[in-house]
Amino acid sequence: MGKYLVMIYDNEALWDAADPSVAEQNHVNHGAFVQANQAAVVGGAQLDGSNTATSIRSDGNGGFVVTDGTFAETKEVMGGYYVIEAADLDEALAIAKQVPSPMGGVEVRPIIN
Repeated sequence: MGKYLVMIYDNEALWDAADPSVAEQNHVNHGAFVQANQAAVVGGAQLDGSNTATSIRSDGNGGFVVTDGTFAETKEVMGGYYVIEAADLDEALAIAKQVPSPMGGVEVRPIIN
């Protein structure tokens, strides 16, 4: 079994404009996802908003540049993640297709052991 990171990307502006019931239903949907895939889900969490992000980059001279904000300016930002175990990429993709992401999508990447 391999491990895969399923990154959930969302459009925060759409979430901000949505009725609170949409977020409540999404929370319920994530609970159902975890319940239905409990054998595969190793961990996961919702992340705080992108406005709380801090990025760190090498300055090329042995130091670092620390800036407020996400690493890249994009409309969709990583809002949460799951770590799953799957036999192969095809199984990981089948599980990831079930992740609720009504305001965006997901990205799946193998974790190197």
